[in-house]
Formats: sequence, structure tokens, C-alpha cells
Amino acid sequence: MPFTETGIPGLLVYEPKVFNDNRGYFFESYSARAFEEYGLNLPFVQDNQARSTFGVLRGLHYQLEPYAQTKLIRVLEGRIIDAVVDIRKGSPTYGKSFAIELSAENKLQLLVPKGFAHGYSVISPTAEVMYKCDNFYHKASEGGIIYNDPALKIDWGINPEEALVSEKDMVLPTLENCTHNFVFNK
Repeated sequence: MPFTETGIPGLLVYEPKVFNDNRGYFFESYSARAFEEYGLNLPFVQDNQARSTFGVLRGLHYQLEPYAQTKLIRVLEGRIIDAVVDIRKGSPTYGKSFAIELSAENKLQLLVPKGFAHGYSVISPTAEVMYKCDNFYHKASEGGIIYNDPALKIDWGINPEEALVSEKDMVLPTLENCTHNFVFNK
């Protein structure tokens, strides 16, 4: 199976099968059939792509219900530390963070369900990140958690003094003080 469970309900690592030969490689970066066979029916409606330089740290972001988004994140160029926090009330892993290196080389993807705050840091000279979303962007529903909340203990893979963080992300609240409306569904 191309899916690996992370220990946090619903949060999955997707590893597509890569076919290598002397010409290079080929792989299906997304197959609705593979996801449906695993019991996931995700009507992705929007693709987002961002290019960033070393030290850029984006997040931790989410959109409130009913505009919450499931995301499938992958790296087209470079390397990132991708991090999420479970903020679903009633979840057995509420407040737990998870981080993984995603890169153009390892071709791993992270499936982040609704109810998670998401962010990433760039640990290579540049990185190009692409992610699929199952709901459209809705500015009025934006929410977030400060990336350096000590309760989360996220290792972003970069020196905190070198982090390039937007002004908007620098003033986000801690997990304890954030506003969200997510509920865990078994």
C-alpha cells in the first residue's frame, strides 16, 4: 500500500510508486483510484504552488469550517520540513504535532485532513511546494497558530534566528489561545 499511518488519526504519508530507468523517472503523483482503494474520496478542487528560499517558514495555517481544507502536499524542487498540529476537539492526539521531510528526491507526500494547522520551512537553497485542496480558499475563514509555540515542540530544521516569517504569521496566537471549530470524528 502506498499509504503509511503516522500515529495521528487521518494523517497519512503517501509514497507513490516511482519507475526509474536510464532516461529518468516516471510516477503518478496523484491517482484518485489509489486513494479510493484506501477508502479516501477526496474531490480536490484547487492546486496551490509556492516557491521560497532557504529559511522561509510558512504557517501554521488552517481555514475554519465550513471552509476547512484537506491538503495533499508535495515538493517539486528542494526540501522542506512539513509540520502539522491536530486541533480537532476530542481527538486522542489533540495538540500533538507531526513533522516530516518532504523533498523532490524522496517524492513523499503528506495528506493533511481537515482539523489540522499546517506549515513548512525551507531547508534547501530554494523549494517549490505544491498542494491539492478539497475546498477553495476563503480569506474570512483563515486561522493560525504561532510557529514557535513552545507547547508544540516543532523542530523546523533551521536556526530560529534565520527563519523568514511573514508579519501576519508572527502575530498568530498559541494553540491554547487560537480559535477553531474542529471536532474529531472517528
